[in-house]
Amino acid sequence: MTDTQENPIRQAIADAISENDVILFMKGTPEAPACGFSARTVGVLQSLDTRFAAVDILPDPRIRQELSALSQWPTIPQLFVRGELVGGADIVTEMYEAGELAELLGAQAQAPLDEPAVVDHSTLQIENRLA
Repeated sequence: MTDTQENPIRQAIADAISENDVILFMKGTPEAPACGFSARTVGVLQSLDTRFAAVDILPDPRIRQELSALSQWPTIPQLFVRGELVGGADIVTEMYEAGELAELLGAQAQAPLDEPAVVDHSTLQIENRLA
């Protein structure tokens, strides 16, 4: 048996990553980020008018633990695009500033970071999938 088959939280995380083209694991929600790094990453995605799923890792510490074990990345937020880890806030910001993130996401022109677009994004709650 694989780790994801033995571990329902890890399996839910793996499923969420595979089911969403763009997914952000963050502290808080896009509407109410609970840390500056998560807020910055949400702002970048919104400025590119990107539709994304978001998972708040704070309600259950096991989500963060299993996410980091799965991704081999220790910090939050973690952005995944088409099943691949892009990175955290610093990498996402650097890619944004270089125009690489817009290219990866297939986004059009970039808006300034201080004027994020209003985006209709879905929010995914992993803990709700474990019932």
